[in-house]
Amino acid sequence: MKKKSILVCLSGILTLCSCGGQSGTEARMISPNEIECTSQNYLNNRAPLVQQPFMKLPPSAITPRGWIGKQVALMKDGLAGNLGEISAWLDKNDNAWLVNGGSHGWEEVPYWLRGYSNMAYILSDSKMLDETKIWIEAILSSAQEDGYFGPINAEADGRRELWANMLALQILQDYYMYSGDERVISVMKGYFRWQLAYPDDRLLRSYWENSRGGDNLLSVIWLYNQTGDEFLLDLMHKIHRCTANWHQDTNLPNWHNVNVAECFREPAEYFLVSKDSAMLKATYNNFNLIRRIYGQVPGGMFGSDENCRLGYVDPRQATETCGFVEQMLSDEILMAQTGDIKWMENLEDVAFNSLPAAMTDNMRALRYLTSPNMVLADSKNHAPSVQNGGPFLCMNPFSSRCCQHNHAMGWPYYAQNLVLASADGGAALLIYGDCKTTLLVGDRKEVTLNEETHYPFDEHISVTVNDLQEETAFPLYLRIPTWAKDASVKVNGKKVGCKVESGLLCINRTWTNKDKVELCFPMQLSMRQWSLNKNSQSINYGPLSLSLEIQERYELVDSKANAIGDSHWQENADASKWPTYEIYPETPWNYALDGNLNGMQVIKGEWPEDDMPFNLKNVPLHIKAQGARIPSWGLDQTGTCQVLPESDEPRAETEEITLVPMGAARLRIASFPPLK
Repeated sequence: MKKKSILVCLSGILTLCSCGGQSGTEARMISPNEIECTSQNYLNNRAPLVQQPFMKLPPSAITPRGWIGKQVALMKDGLAGNLGEISAWLDKNDNAWLVNGGSHGWEEVPYWLRGYSNMAYILSDSKMLDETKIWIEAILSSAQEDGYFGPINAEADGRRELWANMLALQILQDYYMYSGDERVISVMKGYFRWQLAYPDDRLLRSYWENSRGGDNLLSVIWLYNQTGDEFLLDLMHKIHRCTANWHQDTNLPNWHNVNVAECFREPAEYFLVSKDSAMLKATYNNFNLIRRIYGQVPGGMFGSDENCRLGYVDPRQATETCGFVEQMLSDEILMAQTGDIKWMENLEDVAFNSLPAAMTDNMRALRYLTSPNMVLADSKNHAPSVQNGGPFLCMNPFSSRCCQHNHAMGWPYYAQNLVLASADGGAALLIYGDCKTTLLVGDRKEVTLNEETHYPFDEHISVTVNDLQEETAFPLYLRIPTWAKDASVKVNGKKVGCKVESGLLCINRTWTNKDKVELCFPMQLSMRQWSLNKNSQSINYGPLSLSLEIQERYELVDSKANAIGDSHWQENADASKWPTYEIYPETPWNYALDGNLNGMQVIKGEWPEDDMPFNLKNVPLHIKAQGARIPSWGLDQTGTCQVLPESDEPRAETEEITLVPMGAARLRIASFPPLK
């Protein structure tokens, strides 16, 4: 597809990075505000918008390998890649996206398609690409004379549905970046002209779309960067004023976990338009507010179940699978916009420690709710201990229709953010994973970066420069994690000439083929204490949070009989092919932890041959520690893990226990009462 030029950075917003282009190597720690927006390799925000230090690459630029590539492959062969044969919402008969006046699929189709389509782009899978094209053609051909596109929600008295279209807009943007199909620009332009003309008192007024107007805003910004049409600037302001107020000091518009994970970033998005620093600060405040009240737990999230409730702050409170993937998407957007390592590290926290346990390790089933302390995953109703009521804890491919469709974007989007372009013509590795990336650097020179690592299960990462046709000067940006004490970085075997500490490291040199960068992030045990949650303790090894190793017993149950009440499946869906499992503990779990890190032993095992470290069978990391059982700590009247016990409840004799990465544990205690 053709490349678009970008405009020069706004004076005073971002200032020049002094890393020069000389033949030697210059390295220094920098602030993202020092990155000058001078490159025309990739499209940045047009004036008068605030430009970004980093930009996402086209959808097929990165080929994930290792365990991340395995996650994407498992999704393809698992539930996400085969949902079309299960979900009634994806049934092509009478589908609202395929048939005028169709009865189903308005939300679920784009929820699923944004992940499925990007899997197809990453894998270059012809069958998946063909399936993707069917739905994209339907989206494009649904455009009406007045500019509106998509289904009209017949259940809302002919109201024009805007929330599902926000998802469809994301799909069209990814498709355009993959294909360059100019019909996307035409359809989006007509739709946004329709939105600008639509009365304020009707735009974004129903609950979901009112909360989630920030997604709409991002798509308007994207189109403005493509076309420069000035009417889009007016629409940006209109969408913000019609969206729920996400810039309050001590409150949120609502406390639904997926809304919070998705919508807390809206003020930061509007900052790109308004340049009002209070908007940017509001997003940080939203993130910190929800975690200060409900986020005294490991795993990067907060305890909301479906909705946050006063008094329900224990680590047994869970998050929807939807919430995990939406938080990851928000982190991905914000790390490119701000360059703040806060978002990079939270992204890894959720991806490593929370998301994997929300699904079976073969990704053929998922559950609605997953919590840091979760010792039973059956099909019973556990309300009011968790919110809402229903069979929310078992691994069921037929149930939880929002998460059933939306989880598909989690790993594909993560893989596509392993390498970003920098605004000054460089490349940025802000999260780490084994992959091969082809991108433009310097003066539009193509390069391949070959990243090899088992991170986060190993502390070593190497990046090799390949396929350069000539020597090329460009900066390489590397995130140095806050937890990595004594981190080291070498270029061609020689340490870089600056002190390496947490933040962004800029290496600027004239690169040649086979140049190699080696990173070492020494991983150590550390402890977090949650003072607002009875001083409970969580143990980390580098970026991995740890859980008690609980032996898990899987019991097969009837998928359809144990699905949530509003679940629907296709008539010929084979439940035996897509089994549901309940998971029960086979070993004790009610332990207090001796938090003496010096008394713990780290045991590293062999890397699994199948590149799947997120299960108890294969996990290559174990930590031996000391703990003592608390006999009074058990299940409550709903069959849910009781809240954390008080510090004065009797403990049994101390014994050896084993900790494993919590992402590998479908049953887990990751927030421990202290031993004393």
